Amino acid sequence: MRSPFFALLFVLAASIPWLAAQVPSQHPRVPAATLTVDAHQPGAAINPAMWGVFFEDINFAADGGLWAELVKNRSFEFPHRLQGWFEVRRKNARGTLTIHEDSPAIPENPHYLRITSQAPGEGYGVGNEGFRGMGIRAGEGLRFSFWARRGPDASVALRVALRGAENRLLTEGSIQVDKTAWTPYSLTLNPTLTDPGSRLELTLEHPGQVDLDAVSLMPTTATHGFRPDLMGLLRDLKPGFVRFPGGCVVEGHDLANRYQWKRTLGPADARRPMPNRWLDNMAGEGRFAPDYQQSFQLGFFEFFQLCADLGAEPLPVLSCGMACQFESGEMVPAESLDPFIQDALDLIEFANGAPDSPWGKVRAHMGHAAPFGLKFLAVGNEQWGPEYLDRFQRFEKAIRARYPQIQIIGSSGPWSGGADFDTLWAGMRELRADLVDEHYYAPPGWFLANAHRYDHYPRSGPKVFAGEYAAHPERPAPGTPRPNTWEAAMAEAAFMTGLERNADVVRLASYAPLLANVDAWQWSPNLIWFDSLQAAPTPSYWVQQTFSRNRASRILPVQLAIPPSATATAALYASAAVDDATGEVVLKVVNAARRPADLDLRIQGVQGLGGTARKTVLSAGLADENSLGAPPKATPVTSDVSVPGPAFSQTFPPYSLTVLRLSMKRAHP
Repeated sequence: MRSPFFALLFVLAASIPWLAAQVPSQHPRVPAATLTVDAHQPGAAINPAMWGVFFEDINFAADGGLWAELVKNRSFEFPHRLQGWFEVRRKNARGTLTIHEDSPAIPENPHYLRITSQAPGEGYGVGNEGFRGMGIRAGEGLRFSFWARRGPDASVALRVALRGAENRLLTEGSIQVDKTAWTPYSLTLNPTLTDPGSRLELTLEHPGQVDLDAVSLMPTTATHGFRPDLMGLLRDLKPGFVRFPGGCVVEGHDLANRYQWKRTLGPADARRPMPNRWLDNMAGEGRFAPDYQQSFQLGFFEFFQLCADLGAEPLPVLSCGMACQFESGEMVPAESLDPFIQDALDLIEFANGAPDSPWGKVRAHMGHAAPFGLKFLAVGNEQWGPEYLDRFQRFEKAIRARYPQIQIIGSSGPWSGGADFDTLWAGMRELRADLVDEHYYAPPGWFLANAHRYDHYPRSGPKVFAGEYAAHPERPAPGTPRPNTWEAAMAEAAFMTGLERNADVVRLASYAPLLANVDAWQWSPNLIWFDSLQAAPTPSYWVQQTFSRNRASRILPVQLAIPPSATATAALYASAAVDDATGEVVLKVVNAARRPADLDLRIQGVQGLGGTARKTVLSAGLADENSLGAPPKATPVTSDVSVPGPAFSQTFPPYSLTVLRLSMKRAHP
């Protein structure tokens, strides 16, 4: 029996269009349309690496995100040397904190902290706040390490503690600093309580002096330095490639601020940090981030290691000597471009060279003797204009001459169409780019309207890399993030059927951006939101995962026939492919209408189709989101369905993405 409130809801839904879209319709289902799949002659091959991820150090995605280090400003090299640190002065304590750079532990990062305790009382020293709090889990071991030297008088006992809310002690230990020369020390901590906003405290228990540098606190479960829960979500995506180190951070707001991959190699403690491109919220949205620096602890070697851990192709993007054209627009003079081109050639050698080659030796010395197998390299991010085409031509010529096997990716600019877009595409064809990087951030309706965007693209020449895309709903209020709604994710799914259906033209695709800290974001929406302890995969994440986990081998033609009386089913989008490894037809259908859609399915060119099919469905209300700490509203549900033969009917829920995996035996010609 419906409650009076439920009845009132239906009355309101009938009179308010938005609400009507959220309430399941009680109207009769529309007459069946017919979806025909021709499995007799599979078409073009689908790139096995087609569905990938885009990583940029935005929204604290690296430090404070995927990189599991918990200490902020660990080497005291931020412009404000003690940013992230604070004085700890317990009862009756007296002392000083000073920054020095004479006789440093690490010459490349010379600043270090001196703690001098005249009267320690109940403890004098320093604390670190972490990245919007340190997420500490009970039972998860932590490796604390640092460089230190004692003062001239005597050894000092350094007390190491983690404290949470209401000053609760989560764990503690002690290290005796007994050398006057810089020495590495370490200690394993085992917290007994969980706290999302804890802090690290280092205090002296007796009068004395100690110098500290390169202070680190890392979970022992962080294989290769990556935060385990976020890595688990990335693994579950099964990405075919990882594009890194980003978009705008590659360019920088000026050339000095651009990403320089060689600065990110070598011993982690010797990598010099620099201000992040998104410092001070330069994009004009999100949370103010005056402490946003890049430590480069997650550098190019770690990016390649990440790809190896995920079984994904590495796809690096390098500066072409042009800073962000929306900001400074600074360009290196054409006659000074050679060092930028050499950086590209050296990177290929770093990734693929023999361990005795100059840059292959650097890679091997860092712990990976085997080549990483680099196949792709993007020149520039969202550049445009004749200056970019000239620079791309010079990169292309040099790379082809030495590494003809590398697929070179060019830019189509930041727009999805228009005069600059068309000029760049014409230039990319003339300059023999292998792929052209297209970006689109637009309302959900754009993605629905462009699901057939690539149906009529030229089948020859450069292929498409859909390098950055996301459906952008309206912002609920100024200063709030754009929501990751199911409506946005469903629109992306419809668009992705068009990418897959045209896999002979579209070879690679990645949603952007990948990660965002809920307390330190500059861009929205994003694929995964997280805080210090938890992560929330968005509806868009589950769409990406559903496509990636249901890869197939070759395109199958699909035709949708809609009777005149069933115009509502015009909101249907579909792609089909054959998985050669499993002998299955993989059918993806998006129903973007508010009513269920009955479809008569016809799988032609097969014999013996029948039995049980695997069905995965994603469906939710248009405004539904997945939030931290709450049960998800949009996740895939998988079940088995009975298939009587090559012709059968299926109902597709409103506002849904459905994948059917149908076992088949192909008919003989």
